[in-house]
Amino acid sequence: MDPITVKLFFNFRSPYCYLASTSLFERLRTFDILLEWRSLGGWDGRSPPERAKVKVPLTRQDVARWCKRLALPFNPPPLATEPTPAALVAFAAEDAGLLEPYVKRVMWREWAEGQDIGQTDVLEGVAQDVGLPAGSVSRALANPSYRELLDHNWEEAQELGVIGVPTFVVGDQIFWGNDRLEFLEEYLNERGLRKSGA
Repeated sequence: MDPITVKLFFNFRSPYCYLASTSLFERLRTFDILLEWRSLGGWDGRSPPERAKVKVPLTRQDVARWCKRLALPFNPPPLATEPTPAALVAFAAEDAGLLEPYVKRVMWREWAEGQDIGQTDVLEGVAQDVGLPAGSVSRALANPSYRELLDHNWEEAQELGVIGVPTFVVGDQIFWGNDRLEFLEEYLNERGLRKSGA
């Protein structure tokens, strides 16, 4: 029988994706599932700019509380930070088998250290940290198939009813938000998917 697929829609600009990134890989590794990564770029999966301006103060208060609870640093990046470059390089990291360390490192650089992950030099530093080959960042940013994949991921997200990030989709079940990981784990447990001894 084919493993159950969990699709993860993720935008590097979301502080809630930062919160989720600190534990999602470890938590989902305990289940017999296939995790399918779905990078989103730009404003995809996020509130539109005019709404974001209103939400930012509230969101930052909320995320600061979460970070305090989880003992995580919280230093937001510049408001103009563009997540698309990081999303593109994520595909290269996935191809190289380095998705997990890449995601964690990018999110840490952005939300713990306050760096602008839209800047090539920041991403090159991340690539070096996680062991991506030299030139991976520039090749990923120039890769048209990666650009097409970003568009495809957003189209798929809309077809599935995804309205925010991070979102985990399992069949017709949608789990939206870093604090929904617990519900996802409960659902996977109910399906009998926890690995033996995990």
